[in-house]
Amino acid sequence: MALRMWASSTANALRLSTSASKSSLVSPAFSLSRAFSTVLEDLKYASSHEWVKHDGAVATIGITDHAQDHLGEVVFVELPEKGKEVKQGSCFGAVESVKATSDVNSPISGEVVDVNTKLSESPGSINTSPYEEGWMIKVKPSNPSELGNLMGCKEYTKFCDEENAAH
Repeated sequence: MALRMWASSTANALRLSTSASKSSLVSPAFSLSRAFSTVLEDLKYASSHEWVKHDGAVATIGITDHAQDHLGEVVFVELPEKGKEVKQGSCFGAVESVKATSDVNSPISGEVVDVNTKLSESPGSINTSPYEEGWMIKVKPSNPSELGNLMGCKEYTKFCDEENAAH
């Protein structure tokens, strides 16, 4: 019994799950849990710590688990309106936490077709579920080849490890 409780508490501390994901947005075949931050295999990552999931004609964008972990408790989110054009590497919004305010950059260019308005009332969703309920915008990509400029999960994990070692 004690071993089961230890394993359960360890799994919770490491954000590991034995149950299938309930979200249709993210149901990875594989994820890497790196020092309490999760990196999902089926996403692409920018060096500014945003993720993108390209699915058909739409790409969903948010900030990574690594980013939210470094920001701390998110208390306010500023997002663009539908119809706005975003450009790869340019700011489209901001996230304010108890520690700092950070710009959020778009990992790809395109037109904003949906905005997660629930973040206005529940900005903490970025902390509790950065890849599911914490998504920020959905974009119709104007240049899908830009996805090739982004990192996969292994590259992003290495990038974060190197970044952490430098600090």
